[in-house]
Amino acid sequence: MTQQGPAERPVCDIGIDDVVLPFAVAPLDVRGRVVRLGPSLDLILSQHNYPAPVARLVGEAAALTVLLGSALKSQGRFQLQTRSDGVVAMLVVDFEAPDKLRAVARFDEMRLQEAVDAGRISPAALLGKGHLAMTIETGLESSRYQGVVSLDGQGLEEAAHQYFRQSEQIPTMIRLAVGENLSGSGHNWRSGGLMVQFLPHSIERQRQAELPPGDAPAGAQTQQPAFQEDEAWLEAQALVSTIEDHELIDPLVSSERLLYRLFHESGVSVFEAQSVRHQCRCSQERMEGLLRSFSPQERRDMIGENGRIGVTCEFCSVHRDFDPKDFDPA
Repeated sequence: MTQQGPAERPVCDIGIDDVVLPFAVAPLDVRGRVVRLGPSLDLILSQHNYPAPVARLVGEAAALTVLLGSALKSQGRFQLQTRSDGVVAMLVVDFEAPDKLRAVARFDEMRLQEAVDAGRISPAALLGKGHLAMTIETGLESSRYQGVVSLDGQGLEEAAHQYFRQSEQIPTMIRLAVGENLSGSGHNWRSGGLMVQFLPHSIERQRQAELPPGDAPAGAQTQQPAFQEDEAWLEAQALVSTIEDHELIDPLVSSERLLYRLFHESGVSVFEAQSVRHQCRCSQERMEGLLRSFSPQERRDMIGENGRIGVTCEFCSVHRDFDPKDFDPA
């Protein structure tokens, strides 16, 4: 294994949390990233005290968002959002380049308990049917892109694969894992993910199988052209499919060690690691600006029993109080 670019840390066997590690396997024409989230994810989840099934789903979504959003490098924002008829009706994860992460989920407590009692607590079961939107804002004027895929009983991994098949047209494979570390002193959450993409110089080698035509008459027999995946991409997929969940979250298995196990026969290069941290975008100034967007009557309706206007951030649960006189002097 070789390390390229300015070294942030030495290659070692001990996993380091809250980092994204880019890598490339030149002989297979693949590039990718490995992410491990620890304290940043644990802080996000502790702010909301989510039940374990919801926490696992948020952990998966956070790892997926960082895998995709970290491609923005120095500026921009990537948002993953689901809306569905499931127990978790809405899930939003924001990644603001280069390293800021926040997340929130809305769920029905009664339906969640019913799902737990029935054993239907997989991420796919909690999401139900709806859609998954991925929004990219690069920070440049009029530069906003959104891809939407349907959620129809599949989890986030498969939904991400569907997104890349339909929107990006880049052969992509993603693995996600979440775990809860229980000990006598408490517990903490960890999540991890790996994404690998097939990026040969030849566009033809990057080609994916054509999707069935959606405008064919009912009952029509459509002949799809024969499609054969590139052998290098088949090998990369086969190697990634051997990953076990614990390898993505075990603090004793570093990202470098995992990559070496997968790709040592071909040779793998790793690049400068990028840190990730939890940080909300809310602030006293942002909240004040939001309140000023309401009418005087709407602000009067917000005044609580203590005579002040209270605002709680949905993402980080931080509560802020405002004096109504600062907006509408008597």
